[in-house]
Amino acid sequence: MQDFDAIYSQYFAEVYKFVLSLCRDAALAEEITQEAFFKALKNIDSFKGNSKISTWLCQIAKNTYYTYSAKAARLAGPPPEALADEHLVEMQIADKELAMQLYAALHRLREPYKEVFLLRTFGELSYVQIAVLFDKTESWARVAYYRAKMQIREGLE
Repeated sequence: MQDFDAIYSQYFAEVYKFVLSLCRDAALAEEITQEAFFKALKNIDSFKGNSKISTWLCQIAKNTYYTYSAKAARLAGPPPEALADEHLVEMQIADKELAMQLYAALHRLREPYKEVFLLRTFGELSYVQIAVLFDKTESWARVAYYRAKMQIREGLE
């Protein structure tokens, strides 16, 4: 337990800043970071040492944030006044169809392209941050993102 306290003290700020870059909400970032460390504590035996501990912790935090975001989006739904306008409803249907095509193209991406695209586009991470997560170079992150974009573009055509 003392070892995990040291890990918590050493990496909390780094993981918090990473989550803050994803959600841009200080209170939510702290909540997600706390949850991520709780999950890490429960699963510390599964850490194999194949990556840096900070990378492992950021992966847990990222997955925790994505799970939270998906749940929040499902619970929110569209506002009632938006459904009243018929034209708006048609636009929403067209947007949903395009979104489904995009998700299908994204689903077909191989790793690590899918992950890099999600981190860059939805997580709004810099190429440097992505490179650190994958323990690669910044140019690798740029190329991976570009290739992911091209594959999605081809998938939508």
